Amino acid sequence: MIGLMAMSVCGAWAQEAAGRTQFDASRSEELVKYGDFESWVTRTIKESSIIGGKTKTLLEVGPNMEYEPKVYQNQGGSPWGTSNVYAHVKGISKTNTSVYKDKHGSGTCVKLLTHVESVKVLGVVNINVIAAGSVFLGNMVEPITSASNPMRYLNPGIPFTRRPRALKIDYKVHLSDSDNLRMTGLSRKKVMTYKDYPDIQCMLQKRWEDEEGNIHALRVGTLIHRFTSSTKRWQEDKTFEIHYGDITKQSFYRSYMGLVTGESSFYATNSKGEQVKIIEEGWADADETPTHLMLKFNSSCSGAFVGTPGNTLWLDNVKLVY
Repeated sequence: MIGLMAMSVCGAWAQEAAGRTQFDASRSEELVKYGDFESWVTRTIKESSIIGGKTKTLLEVGPNMEYEPKVYQNQGGSPWGTSNVYAHVKGISKTNTSVYKDKHGSGTCVKLLTHVESVKVLGVVNINVIAAGSVFLGNMVEPITSASNPMRYLNPGIPFTRRPRALKIDYKVHLSDSDNLRMTGLSRKKVMTYKDYPDIQCMLQKRWEDEEGNIHALRVGTLIHRFTSSTKRWQEDKTFEIHYGDITKQSFYRSYMGLVTGESSFYATNSKGEQVKIIEEGWADADETPTHLMLKFNSSCSGAFVGTPGNTLWLDNVKLVY
């Protein structure tokens, strides 16, 4: 994985609600590699004939190139993974696309969409699942071989030892009027009683691995932001503060900003090449140095197989501010 480098400079700043911050213009910024979304890797995959045999195009964030193997590995030093994935389950090849290239000004951006993905066997619909769009620092572990516990195929986080003050992005949001649904393909559709929103998940962690290959972590820095309203136009150069140390007593703290444990845990590849849960054990001291940066943008915040069809997050120019 690629590390992100930047200089740290001093300057005054004023805090706003929900962790958003206005920064002095003299502060140092660095674009995350390929975070301007101006170049894309193109994958072309033919699905199995039993489910229609369509040829699908999947885009990945990286250099402009065609990628022939079905199983994807990050190209050109790109630190970005996406929820555009190739699955091979019980001999059947299937893809999912929920991350797209779109226009922004004179260039391009990334579009994340929550939608219902249908699988038709011999022309008959028998599986419908909710699929959210995500881009994140890290990679997907392909092929997906099971619909159970999809989080274990996602490997979020890159080695990282800097301490950015904030994240700066351009974004646009559309919130759908549809219900928030749980659709796993294995059970009946369920309407959830809570709202679903696009979000930013940024967590700096200090990780270590024990003798059994388990990965442990302390939370060093936190930025969790939910987009709770649509925007009529692009929001340019918006900054969101990263908070260090234990934030549970801060006025802006919400339960969804807490440590990620249990079924919601993220996974990582250990030194044995195994996907294991990241065990977040507690909060680090506010001056601790991280070992990893997790940065993830989602069209839905509700977890696997849950989301509001039509929720959309457009994203461009991802920068770290020091």
